[in-house]
Amino acid sequence: MKDKKWWREAVVYQIYPRSFKDSDGDGIGDLNGIIQKLDYVKSLGIDVIWLNPIYASPNADNGYDISDYQAIMKEFGTMQDFDRLLAEIHKRGLKVVMDLVVNHCSDEHFWFKEARKSRTNPYRNYFHWWNAENGKPSPRYSFFDVNNDAWKYDSTTNAYYLHYFSDKQPDLNWENPVVRQEIYKMMRFWLDKGIDGFRMDVITIISKDTTFPPMPAIYNGSWDKFYANGPHVHDYLREMYREVLSKYNMMTIAEGMGISTKEVLNFVDADRKELNMAYHFEGMGYGYLPGKWKTPDPNGYDLIGFKKIYSRWDSVFAERGWGTIYLGNHDQPRMLTRWGNDTPEFRVYSSKMLTTFLMTMHATPYYYFGDELGMMNIKFDRIEDYRDIETLNMYQKIKNEGGDLNAFIESQKNGGARDNGRTPMQWSNTTEAGFTSGTPWIRVNPDYTTINVSAEEQDPNSILNYFKKMVRLRKIIPALIYGKYTLIDKNNPSIFCYTRELNGHKILVLLNFKARNATAITGLDLSRARVLIGNYSNPSLSETLRPYEAVVLEI
Repeated sequence: MKDKKWWREAVVYQIYPRSFKDSDGDGIGDLNGIIQKLDYVKSLGIDVIWLNPIYASPNADNGYDISDYQAIMKEFGTMQDFDRLLAEIHKRGLKVVMDLVVNHCSDEHFWFKEARKSRTNPYRNYFHWWNAENGKPSPRYSFFDVNNDAWKYDSTTNAYYLHYFSDKQPDLNWENPVVRQEIYKMMRFWLDKGIDGFRMDVITIISKDTTFPPMPAIYNGSWDKFYANGPHVHDYLREMYREVLSKYNMMTIAEGMGISTKEVLNFVDADRKELNMAYHFEGMGYGYLPGKWKTPDPNGYDLIGFKKIYSRWDSVFAERGWGTIYLGNHDQPRMLTRWGNDTPEFRVYSSKMLTTFLMTMHATPYYYFGDELGMMNIKFDRIEDYRDIETLNMYQKIKNEGGDLNAFIESQKNGGARDNGRTPMQWSNTTEAGFTSGTPWIRVNPDYTTINVSAEEQDPNSILNYFKKMVRLRKIIPALIYGKYTLIDKNNPSIFCYTRELNGHKILVLLNFKARNATAITGLDLSRARVLIGNYSNPSLSETLRPYEAVVLEI
C-alpha cells in the first residue's frame, strides 16, 4: 500500500464562489455567503474545499484574470471576510485549497500597466514581448481570442505581447527569476495565513521557448500538448517545491493541461519533488464530435472507450504518484447532463450511478458543487443569456465565418458551454432558489423548484443523501482508497465493472451506464456477496443490472 496521506484520503468539494451563496443581495455569491453555508458543506462528509479564484479581478474571465494576488475581489468581500472564512472552515475540521493562477495575470495588474509604458520599464520583462520592427512573431494559438491569435499588438511601445488565453490575460514571463520570486512570495503570504494547498491553474504551460520558433507540425492543432512541453517547466516546479511547497503540510494539484499518461509522473512522482497530483483532460474531451466545438455525439459516447481512458490513467499511478477523478467542474457542463441521463425517468438513478463511480475509483475524487443535488445543464436558448468569455468568443468566431449560429446554440445545451456548470446553487424553492435576494449574475435554472437542498435533505432517497452515504462508505473501507483497481469485462458496451482489493479485502463495483437492462460477466462467485450500497431500493445481487443501476458488493 502507498504511504497514507491526508490528501489521498480526502474528498474534495469545489465551490465556485460567484454562484454558491450571495449574502448581500447584489446577485453575486461571496465569502460571507460561503460562511453561512459551511454547516451544509460539513454535513456532506467532505474533507477539502477547493475555492475558485477570489482575488481582485476585473472579471474578464470570472477571476482567472487577477489584478492583485494579495487582495480580495470587491464583489466577494474583504480580507477580513476571508480570514473569518478560513477560521470557520478550520473550526469545522475542513481544509481549503485555493486556485493559483500564475501562467497569466490581468492586463489591469500593476505589473502589466507598468510594463506597457515603455520598453525600458523595470516591469517590461515580467511579460513576453516581441518588438514589431522585427516583423510579426511566429503564430501562437489563443484559447479565448476570437481569431485564436495569442499575440496582441500594443501601439504604445510598438510591440506584441503574448496571451495564451484572453488578451486581457497576458502571460507572465517565468524565464525571469524576479517574476518567480514574486510568485513564491505571494504563495507564502497565503500559506502563512493557513490555507492547506493550491490547485494550480494551467501550471504545465508556464515555461516558454522565448525564441518563439514556429510550432512544429507534429502537434497538428494540439497546441496544449506543445505548450505543456516548455523547456524549463520542471526546473521551475522543483524550484517552487524547494523554496515554498516543501515547507508546508499542504496538497498541490496540477491542472494537467496538455499532458498525457507518458508525462504525468514527471509532475507527480514523489521522488521528483514537484507536485502531489494532477488531473487530466482526456476524459473531459471524450465523446465530442471531431471538428465541432464541444458538441457531444448525438448517439452518445462509447463506454468501452470511456473505460479504456480511466483504466489507462489508473495504471500510471499503480506504483508511483497519485491520480484524481472528476466528471465536472467550473470549466465543464453539468456531470449529470454530460455523462448521465437528465430525463425525469433516469435523472436520479444516473446521478447516483456517476457518484458511485467517482467515490470508488483509485484516485482523489473532486466533486463540483450542486452535483450532489443532480443539478443539470440550464440549456440557454439565446447567446444573450451566456456570460462566459469562451462561449461568447466562439459564437462571434462562428458569426464572423458565416457559420450556423442556431446549430451552435443547440449544440451547447447538452454540450460543453461552461456556463452550464456555473448557474447558482439551488438552496430552496423560494425566489431565485434562495441564492440571492437580488438579481442573480446569471440565470438560475428553472428546475430549482424541485431540485434543491431543502427538498433533498428531507428525502431519505434523494441524490443528496445518497452522496453522503457514498462519501461515508469510501471513508470506512480502505480498499476504496488504497486498493488495487482491476477492470473486469472490459468489452462490455453497457456496464463498467471493476474490483478494488486491499489485503485480501475485495470490493466489486457494478455500474450500468445505459438506459436499459444489461448483464456483466464478472467471473466471480456472487452467491455470498454482501451489498454495501446500491442506487435502487432493492439492489441487484446478480450480474444483471437495471437502467443506470449501481451496486457496490463485498466479495
